[in-house]
Amino acid sequence: TVSTVKKGLGVAKNLGFPVMVRTGFALGGTGSGIAQNAKQLEQILTNALAASSQAIVEECLTGWKEVEYEVVRDKNDNCITVCNMENFDPVGIHTGESIVVAPSQTLNNEEYFALRQVAIDTIREFKIVGECNIQFAINPKKFDYRIIEVNARLSRSSALASKATGYPLAYVAAKLALGRTLPTLKNLVTGQTSAFFEPALDYIVVKLPRWDLDKLVAVEEGIGSEMKSVGEVMSIARTFPEAIQKATRMLNDGYRGVIDVSYNHSSQKELLKKLKQPTSLRLFTICSALYKKVPVKTIAKLTGIDAWFLEQLGQIVELFDQLNRKPLTKKLLRTAKEMGFSDSQIANIYQLKEAVVRNKRLKWRITPRVKRIDTMAGEFPASTNYLYMTYNASESDHLPQNNPTSTSRLFQRGGTPSLLQREGGGELLPNKISVIGSGPYAIGTSVEFDWCAVNTVATLRQQGITTIMINCNPETVSTDFDYSDYLYFEELTLERVLDIYDLEKAPFIVSVGGQIPNNLAPKLDRLGVPLLGTAADQIHRAEHRKTFSEILDKLKIKQPTWAKVESVIEALETAQKIGYPILVRPSFVLSGKAMSLIFTEAELKDYLGTLYLDMQERALVMSHFLTGAAEVDLDAVAKNGTIIISALSEHVEHGGVHSGDATLMLPPAKIAKQLTALIETDAQKIIAELKVTGPVNIQFLIFHNVPYVIECNIRASRSFPFVSKALGHNFITLATNCVLGKSTKPIRLKPKKVQAVKVAQFSFHKLRGADPIMRVEMSSTGEVASFGRDPYEAYLLGQLATGKQYPTKKAAFLSLGGMKSKLNFLDSAQQLAHLNYRLFATSGTFLFLKENNISVTRVGKIFEGIRPTVIDLLMQKQIDFAIVIPETVVDTKESVVAKAATDGYRMRRLATDIRTPLFTNIEAAKFFIRAISKYKLEDLSIKSWNEWIK
Repeated sequence: TVSTVKKGLGVAKNLGFPVMVRTGFALGGTGSGIAQNAKQLEQILTNALAASSQAIVEECLTGWKEVEYEVVRDKNDNCITVCNMENFDPVGIHTGESIVVAPSQTLNNEEYFALRQVAIDTIREFKIVGECNIQFAINPKKFDYRIIEVNARLSRSSALASKATGYPLAYVAAKLALGRTLPTLKNLVTGQTSAFFEPALDYIVVKLPRWDLDKLVAVEEGIGSEMKSVGEVMSIARTFPEAIQKATRMLNDGYRGVIDVSYNHSSQKELLKKLKQPTSLRLFTICSALYKKVPVKTIAKLTGIDAWFLEQLGQIVELFDQLNRKPLTKKLLRTAKEMGFSDSQIANIYQLKEAVVRNKRLKWRITPRVKRIDTMAGEFPASTNYLYMTYNASESDHLPQNNPTSTSRLFQRGGTPSLLQREGGGELLPNKISVIGSGPYAIGTSVEFDWCAVNTVATLRQQGITTIMINCNPETVSTDFDYSDYLYFEELTLERVLDIYDLEKAPFIVSVGGQIPNNLAPKLDRLGVPLLGTAADQIHRAEHRKTFSEILDKLKIKQPTWAKVESVIEALETAQKIGYPILVRPSFVLSGKAMSLIFTEAELKDYLGTLYLDMQERALVMSHFLTGAAEVDLDAVAKNGTIIISALSEHVEHGGVHSGDATLMLPPAKIAKQLTALIETDAQKIIAELKVTGPVNIQFLIFHNVPYVIECNIRASRSFPFVSKALGHNFITLATNCVLGKSTKPIRLKPKKVQAVKVAQFSFHKLRGADPIMRVEMSSTGEVASFGRDPYEAYLLGQLATGKQYPTKKAAFLSLGGMKSKLNFLDSAQQLAHLNYRLFATSGTFLFLKENNISVTRVGKIFEGIRPTVIDLLMQKQIDFAIVIPETVVDTKESVVAKAATDGYRMRRLATDIRTPLFTNIEAAKFFIRAISKYKLEDLSIKSWNEWIK
């Protein structure tokens, strides 16, 4: 362990390069990396030591196999290994970035038990009580190992191990911490045996990480020792090929499987080059290489991945080749399903509609079997309803009993669901309801949608309704096997949802899991599957831009000028008519994916040239951008088109920043009451027109004191948990009761003195190279909520909660972009000067502040040759925070990546890398300065809060 760069260089000299550097006391490999030489080591250590007081410089084991064991031990020294997991990728790629398989597939019996014994001996030596994780590196050429680390706590791997085995690690760890022992605890799955056992698996689990690197500008695409993934999925099957194919579809990234006719197949030479550098597309690159006849031995050598895994992938590729050459027979279709091919994948190969393949499959009685996770490989009877589906089984463990009766008015159409008579007579309710979850955490779909799904299930169970949860994310509460009556740990595709409906005959709630279930609504409705809540055709009216626009015109509600285009020529012509700047995005997207703000025709051509979408299949929506408009979100619950409860949140940042990245203030702080009343009136008109029952979110822009509607989502939004917690009313419980037809009166909220603020959390420090700017496409990976006496106190507490430090040095660096931004920031610069802050600025900002009689010190840009430079300022930690605003209009001749490679980008990136608090949005920066002008750190103390509460 080292505390300085100099000491680290000395350690590396003794060890010999390459060396691995890891940050002490850090999660997710933050600040880690492999240094091939002294220059690289110096850079990695500088970043690592900016995040922590120490770094670890150690022997580099890149290319070794990585295996983990989850171990539990009680106070009486009873100790077992609950799960062992093997990384698909070798050491050098963080386990959070790697595909993980449980149980391990490439260890022989001797190796497995030798490592198990080492794990138990180590944990006993540390006298750990509870649960821990131990990671091993294993030499692939001979049995030689190293312990990489021991985490004496529940970890990311613990969640995966719990879901993979059905052994509730957190529950057991809590009981052990309270003094219980393993033999006295019951196995919650069997309900008979004790927790003092090692689970036996008669299935295979594959975890696949989900990245969203395409949402970020200039981010390094390579993956390595520092974690970049924002979520993960877990698939359960009977074979590795079936599991890995299911997992790729669970990612909800557009993949039909690991190989498909629509995937881009590069030349063999290009593929060999790609295989040398691990990226988030590594799995698909390997399958493309196998399809191009690159030998397994060559791929293993280039990637360090065990040949067993590559041979398994080779089997999928070989069958894919057969499907492309042979007619679709019953035998071939069955083999394809056993190998994890989806109906959509097969349909794409044979150029058929998915429904044709499905009908053929059902006619031939090729259907999946439902298996139960029992932790005992069938040796003991299990009481859990933790289920998965597979084609590699001859019988099902779970056969639901359905008692179809007449269809309730709650259902839109079709189906034969089971029903339950409501108390006191009247309308019939289903006695069993399926809730579709939100899938993997991603930028745009995080824990907030799981919160909505879990609260929906809880409300249904309180009504005595049997609940079915369908989800595939091992990190969520919704996939705890005892939270719902039945858990299907499954992919959220149309095929699988229909498979489950065929068995359970339960209607679906699709409005609480984000965009994935929302997109399924019209497809399920067309097939006669009953949905609860707002009708599917109304969801489509809101999502379909032209239809929704006609609704707004009919209701005389303003909207920005817009058009839908289906070709490049049409896009360029339409942009001229609408007028720049314009906002462009593909239709039916979540979290602003592929959304961009365009200022000139050259930029639009650039955007269209890099858009990998079929515009005829998924048209582009182009809207006139209202520069400088304020943005507000209205979250509501409605019943039969009448609002039951609503919350209006105002954004600190102006329009042009995605609502998931924006700072939300509840109640609105700057919008006049008559304007909020007008917004609520417009919202009620829209909700009545769409006959909404359940959750809904409408987004408005305020331009010259006139509200414009920009979007309506008939589903729960990202801000539902925030408004529920801020207002003390659970919006999802209310929405679920509305969906069930329960008598619900409108709730009039009393004004609260407490101000709530939601502040986004970004992970730019882990996403090397990414420009940390706020744009129309979402970048944040989480959020915090804070409360205060006014918006400024709440905002300041929110900023501190995300990890920023309160300013103590009274020094700030300013680089304010174009003249418009400089003029906009002038009053804030004067505030800083009044607070006796020492201000540093680069040339343009320096001259502007000087001209306005503000004391400022000039620092050189990175390449100006003026000392001190911005680098000196940041590296010597002379400032509390930096405000680096990007230019509004960029040089249109450059590509997106080249645009980022400016002085402004380099300043923002360096500040991020060394953890200097950074603001890249002018409104957010101004708000922060008003907050620190009003509140000193001691004003935020518990003492002052207690006085205020009294």
